[in-house]
Amino acid sequence: MTQATLPAAPALDAFVARAAEAGHVSIDALKQVGVPTRRVEAWRYTPLRAVSAIAWSAAPVVTQADVEAVLATLPLPETGHRAVFGNGRVVQADLPPCAQALPALSEAASEAGRFSVLLNDVLASDGVALRVPAGQDAGFLTLANITKGTDVSAHLHHRIVLEDGASLTLYEVNAGEGRYLTNPRLSIEVGRGARLQHVKIQRDSADAFHLAFVSAKVSGEGVYNSFTLNQGSALARHEVAATLAESHAEVHINGVQRVDGERLNDLTSFIHHAAPDCNSRQTVKTVLSENGQGVFQGKILVDRIAQKTDGYQMNQALLLSEKAQINSKPELEIYADDVKCSHGATVGALDDEQLFYLRSRGVPAAEARDILVQAFLLDAVELVEDVTLRDLLLRSFVS
Repeated sequence: MTQATLPAAPALDAFVARAAEAGHVSIDALKQVGVPTRRVEAWRYTPLRAVSAIAWSAAPVVTQADVEAVLATLPLPETGHRAVFGNGRVVQADLPPCAQALPALSEAASEAGRFSVLLNDVLASDGVALRVPAGQDAGFLTLANITKGTDVSAHLHHRIVLEDGASLTLYEVNAGEGRYLTNPRLSIEVGRGARLQHVKIQRDSADAFHLAFVSAKVSGEGVYNSFTLNQGSALARHEVAATLAESHAEVHINGVQRVDGERLNDLTSFIHHAAPDCNSRQTVKTVLSENGQGVFQGKILVDRIAQKTDGYQMNQALLLSEKAQINSKPELEIYADDVKCSHGATVGALDDEQLFYLRSRGVPAAEARDILVQAFLLDAVELVEDVTLRDLLLRSFVS
C-alpha cells in the first residue's frame, strides 16, 4: 500500500522562496519541519490549514499615517517611551535613555525544531534590540507591532536583556488591517535580581493570522511576570518557553482569551524548572461565544536538580454558547521528589441564579451577562501588579 501524500503548502513554498532569495542557510531546516498538521501533537488543536493554503508575500512598506490610524484605535499609555513597527519596519524608536544597543543573539538549540521560530529565523526583520544595564530602571516601554495588507507576512524579532538588578515594564500591542500573517518573536534574558513586567495585547484583524513565540531565561532571584490578552485574529497562537535557570527565580505566565465568531485562539506554554527553589505561576481564563474555539496547552518540566520547586497552573473556561469549544491540556513532568506542583482545568457556563438576580434588579440581559463575564476575568487581570497595565487591559476589554 502506498502512503498518501500530503497536500501542497503554498505558504511554505513562498517562505522558502523568500529565504532562498535572501541567501539564508536555514532553508533546509524549515523544509524539514514544514507547516505543522494535526499529526504534530503540539499543533493538534490548532490546525494551520488556512495559513498553509496562502502564498504569503513580503509585507510592503506602509506609511506612518496608516500606522497612526491603527494606533488610534488601541488603548495606549499617555506616558513612557514607544517603539512602533509597521509591516516589520521601524516607524518610531523612542527607547529608554539608559537602554543600550544589543548585538544579534545566537539561536537557542532548544528552539531549533519549532515551526514559528524557524520561520522567524529565515525571514526575520530586526525589531527592538536593547540591553538595560545592571541596576538601572528603564521605566515603561510600549512596543507596537502593526501589520497591514492582503496575503502578506511580517516576522519581527525583538531582543531584550536585563542585566543584574535591572528592571523594565513592557507593554506590547499587536494590531492591523487586512488578511495577513504576523509572526513576532521575543527573546528575553533576565539577569540576577532583575525584573521584567510584560503585558501583551493581541488585537490583530479578524481576518489575520498571529503566530508568536516568546523565550525567556531567568537567572537567580530574577522575575519574569507576563500577561497576555488574546482577543483578535482568525487564528492566533501565543507560545511561551520559559527557563528558570538559577535558584530563587520566578516566572508568571498568565492570560485571558476572548474568542467569538469562528475564531481560534491558542495559548501554549512550556515552563522549565532547571534549578532548585524556584516558583512558577500560571492562570489562564478563556471566554468563548458563538463558534469560538480556545486552546490552552501548558507544560511544567521539573528537572531532578530542581528540588523545592513550587509550580502552579490553572486554566478556566467560560462557555457562552453551546457551539463554543475549549481544548485544555495541562501537563506536569516531574523528576525531583521534593516539590509542590499542581495543575487544574475547569469549564462552565454563566450562573443562571446570578443572571436572574441582576435581571431582577433591572439590569438588561446583555449588560448582566457582561458584568458576570468581567467578574470572571477580573481575578486574572488583578494578577498584573502594575496599575497602568491593569488599566490598559480593562480599557481593552470594553473598547
